[in-house]
Amino acid sequence: MVTGAGRGIGRAEAFALAREGAQVLVNDLGCERDGTGNQTKVADQVVQEIQSAGGVAAPDYSDISTLDGADRLIWTALSKFGRVDILVNNAGILRDRTLLNMTEEEWDIIQRVHLKGTFLCTRAAARILKTQGNGGSIINTTSTSGLIGNFGQANYSTAKSGIYGFTRTTSMELKKYGIRVNAVCPNALTRMTSDVPGLQGFKEENLSPEAIAQVVVFLASDLSREITGRILGVHGGVKGGKVYEFKMTVSEGYVNQSGMISASEMADHLERILCSGPDIDFMEVLKLE
Repeated sequence: MVTGAGRGIGRAEAFALAREGAQVLVNDLGCERDGTGNQTKVADQVVQEIQSAGGVAAPDYSDISTLDGADRLIWTALSKFGRVDILVNNAGILRDRTLLNMTEEEWDIIQRVHLKGTFLCTRAAARILKTQGNGGSIINTTSTSGLIGNFGQANYSTAKSGIYGFTRTTSMELKKYGIRVNAVCPNALTRMTSDVPGLQGFKEENLSPEAIAQVVVFLASDLSREITGRILGVHGGVKGGKVYEFKMTVSEGYVNQSGMISASEMADHLERILCSGPDIDFMEVLKLE
């Protein structure tokens, strides 16, 4: 099951999984980038292309940001293919706005689609995977905006950073059932990122959705059978690529073993309390070095 598989990264993931022999449920509401609209032909076209290439696929038009939609996604997969093994939580939309101008609806819809949708689909899939008793793989989608921040995306970065924490926690809870939970942090040129300032000047051959799809194939397969709770960043294309891991870090810290640390002590020892290195820079991440 790949959510948001009608275009961009999700489409590439669906094709890559189908080429490796997976039976793919192509989920897509067929909406615009901001979440408005509904076109079933978007998922239908991907299914037809997979089938034309000799793969096995079926469409699903569920709204995964709702409980009914998430449940319908799982039951459609079960009715079409008899079981579930892999869930790729990829569906997403954008409602970019600076904080002081952002509306409540622009905040809420991003949380519903990205964060709540990931929760609902993961919970529904995990319940079936636990019952089946053969483990499985769940792959979430976070973002550099969520891990390092991005101007004008307070709603989006909050949801994506939430997916980081959600991935870490659910990987701990589901490990005893043999269910692996990881996340990808993709950078690619797609409809979603067409106007991102930092990506202007790049070509798809350098930031291809297919590069992300290969990481998903890796995380979905037995090649990563010992890996869970990891967040893998990826970008690249036919002219080279890069795969790396995002992890939290802490500073050396200041210790006072004789009493409570005062505010003035904190001010006097900032060189140990704060991390000394610079923050992660988006353009530095994109370098193939």
